[in-house]
Amino acid sequence: MNQHCFFVTGTDTDAGKTYVSALLLQGYAALGITALGAKPLAAGAEQAADGSLQNSDALLLQQHSGIALPYAQHNPVCLAEPAAPHLVAAAAGIRLDEPQLTAHLQQLQQTQAQRILIEGAGGWLLPLSDKRYLADWVLEQQLPVVLVVGIKLGCLNHAMLTVRELERSGAKILGWVANIISPDMLYLAQNIADLTQRIQAPLLATVPYAAVAKPEIALQLAAALEQHLT
Repeated sequence: MNQHCFFVTGTDTDAGKTYVSALLLQGYAALGITALGAKPLAAGAEQAADGSLQNSDALLLQQHSGIALPYAQHNPVCLAEPAAPHLVAAAAGIRLDEPQLTAHLQQLQQTQAQRILIEGAGGWLLPLSDKRYLADWVLEQQLPVVLVVGIKLGCLNHAMLTVRELERSGAKILGWVANIISPDMLYLAQNIADLTQRIQAPLLATVPYAAVAKPEIALQLAAALEQHLT
């Protein structure tokens, strides 16, 4: 089975990228496919026992990955404050280095992982500097994209803005995930149906609220994604 790498982005910071990424990793484990999750750039961390900074999202990806790697292999750039990474880095006198991100990806590609999931930070147009975005790096690496749409009030606008920018940039959209984060939202089913007819990429799965206890959702999600990986 060939190795495939893909990038997980979201409609905004709280869309549920890590939640869906963890489900994907669990689903791949259920399918017998060795999958590895990484978050190259993270902002918002706690100090570990050894004094290093560790991000909770990256720790979750490490926990559910099918290959045991040191934390730094899952999250090479970890910033302390939970804010826009380029601003946190600037305040700390740190330059967000794209060659470092590329070297990290190449290291992951040297592992025995059959699937490599790269989770973004924030939304698609996350700034790395005055002129560069994380999206620019993703496009240069030719990583296909899975879009997580946080289903809540405002999701139609957030989703279509992101989809239009993905399409404009030439990114390959493998599919999108409807992640329900406001279960009491008015016209919930109608919002998902509306997005389904507007977004040309396939709906991979609708993730119910608190789906972590439902392994069948993880399996469905990974199996659906497999159909679109080439």
